[in-house]
Amino acid sequence: MSNFKITSPEFKEQDVLQKAHEFNGFDGDGQNRSLALQWQDAPEGTQSFAVTLYDPDAPTGSGFWHWVLYDIPANVTQLAQGAGSTDKTGLPGIGIQAQNDYGTTGFGGPCPPKGSAAHRYIFTVHALHVASLGLPASGVTNAVVRFMIHQNTLATATLIGLYQRP
Repeated sequence: MSNFKITSPEFKEQDVLQKAHEFNGFDGDGQNRSLALQWQDAPEGTQSFAVTLYDPDAPTGSGFWHWVLYDIPANVTQLAQGAGSTDKTGLPGIGIQAQNDYGTTGFGGPCPPKGSAAHRYIFTVHALHVASLGLPASGVTNAVVRFMIHQNTLATATLIGLYQRP
């Protein structure tokens, strides 16, 4: 049994995410601020990490990918609040961000349709058995990045937040 886990000082499992995390666009007016995350007890053989944020409840037929970050060095076990900024200033030397389903590179916050039930936002940290996925820093889809993540995953840990707009 693995003790690998992910936590955040900003919310606990199944807690409601804050307005500051909401996407600023698509009629959302939040600050689009990524959350602080920490992980621990990665399995032996971990050479790097990837972090994803997925909304399985998005009305697209296939969910919505809000954040895909990869090639995080094995000695990095946390991301600061705002690390996923789309201007890339929050991640000096700490991984590569793929384009999200909003079409921007970096963190794209929650923005479920107004009046819908709360959506689940699944933060997943992937412990990988390779130091790098060997992908270019741009021009690759998040689907290709996610494929490579899954091909190289030793273990995963998840943390689920909820968000709803009235």
